[in-house]
Amino acid sequence: MDSIDFDVLKTCERWIAQGRRCELVTVIKTWGSSPRPEGAMLALCEDGRMTGSVSGGCIEDDLIDKVRREGMTRTAPEIVTYGITADQAHRFGLPCGGTLQLAIEPLSAKSRIGDVLQALAQRELVARRINLQTGDASLSPASPSMQLQVSGSVLTTIHGPRWRLLLIGAGQLSAFLAEVATGMDYQVTVCDPREEYRADWHVAGVDLLHEMPDDAVLHMKPDSRTAIVALTHDPKLDDLALMEALKSDAFYVGAIGSRANHAKRRERLREFDLADAQLAGLHGPVGLHIGSKTPAEIAISILAEMTAVKNGIVLPAQALLRHASERAGPGNPSACVPEAHS
Repeated sequence: MDSIDFDVLKTCERWIAQGRRCELVTVIKTWGSSPRPEGAMLALCEDGRMTGSVSGGCIEDDLIDKVRREGMTRTAPEIVTYGITADQAHRFGLPCGGTLQLAIEPLSAKSRIGDVLQALAQRELVARRINLQTGDASLSPASPSMQLQVSGSVLTTIHGPRWRLLLIGAGQLSAFLAEVATGMDYQVTVCDPREEYRADWHVAGVDLLHEMPDDAVLHMKPDSRTAIVALTHDPKLDDLALMEALKSDAFYVGAIGSRANHAKRRERLREFDLADAQLAGLHGPVGLHIGSKTPAEIAISILAEMTAVKNGIVLPAQALLRHASERAGPGNPSACVPEAHS
């Protein structure tokens, strides 16, 4: 399964190759409440077909209606704004005070969509600069700190490789975590060398590996868009994988377990000559304290913490309280025994 943005670009590439008129619509600025963030994209074809999203649906309907009534006549990119007036906000279903500014770009071979896709396939972070007067596009490497911007007559959009999540252990918790993470556009891989755990495990769109977890980490070559979570409770499987993960550029590394087990794990990892700064990157007990007890609730707490780290959010002290219960493992939540929070 492709991510939403990757699917939008692939669709654009296909329509260009078919000789169809098509446009790429990108959210470039928002004010107040808005349904979609800056950088959200939508591909629109001359026959009214579309993929992707820039709002809750009403702006998409307006864009499609204009294409069907007027056709696609743009020869250069155009910036349009929705929701400035209360009437527009009501008409287009925007939240109170919400305003969206969109760049609508007619596409052709000079748009270099295929080159962007090739860069993404190589897990490169790329900046695409579009001349708003001519529609010409150029590509260059991007840094993680770069953001979408409009400067003069140039729109710069940042396209990065898909966010990845490696789960160590194929159990019930892994299944819930994989399902939700897939819906959040993560490319999810589950690794478990234990045949008895893999036998009946399946989540659509998720790769299942049987190699040792530390080998899986090394083969994945984690980058700043990769998260790794150990869920087996078995030091023979978790520890070596965590060691490799903490040495990598992964933005999030977590492991399930109680405070006591987490302390023991940290001591074991010290024996692998991990630096204190590397050990400090280990999230454990994993997930935000939201009173979660079932595998589904624990999965939500883990993804909530991952999302906060991914978005650079510093959580309030109380939100950082970890689950103190001893996780019995993905397939046996009933054995969790609550302890007092420190």
